Amino acid sequence: MVKKEAAGRSTGPVAEARWLSDDERAAWLANSAIMISLPAALDARMQRESQLSFFEYMVLSVLSEEPERTMQMSRLAARTAASLSRLSHVVGRLEKRGLLARARIPGAGRATNAILTEAGYEVVVAAAPGHVAAVREYLIDQLEPHELATLTRIGTAVAAAVNRAAAPSGPSAP
Repeated sequence: MVKKEAAGRSTGPVAEARWLSDDERAAWLANSAIMISLPAALDARMQRESQLSFFEYMVLSVLSEEPERTMQMSRLAARTAASLSRLSHVVGRLEKRGLLARARIPGAGRATNAILTEAGYEVVVAAAPGHVAAVREYLIDQLEPHELATLTRIGTAVAAAVNRAAAPSGPSAP
């Protein structure tokens, strides 16, 4: 283990690290397993049952809940926790399948909307029951009711910390 090997060093960044306690390490490893295995399991199941990736489903699902099934690409990227580059690539694939369309927003420079087509809506509606069943099976039904509130609080706090770290800083930040 790195911590034990580094313990003998008396200077430098390794010696100055705030190492995780045994409880903190156990929590981190359990969370790491969720971050890696849950999306992979959801993706495999979505591919098998709906011929959509988990991320493609999330894009379609977010749009399906919007007025006029339309959202600016930058907002859609934020809502799906994706970079604009990743989102553009996936939207392009979905566009080729006739599930989405893109349209420039008049007077907004290069801003573009993603628009869920009727075919896309039908696909996401058909995929939703399987997605919800998988989420229940892999996560929700594994928790006690009081743990759901804790999970929500944890997810919200972690997402806020990540968003703060990713936000531009300095005089040019809005």
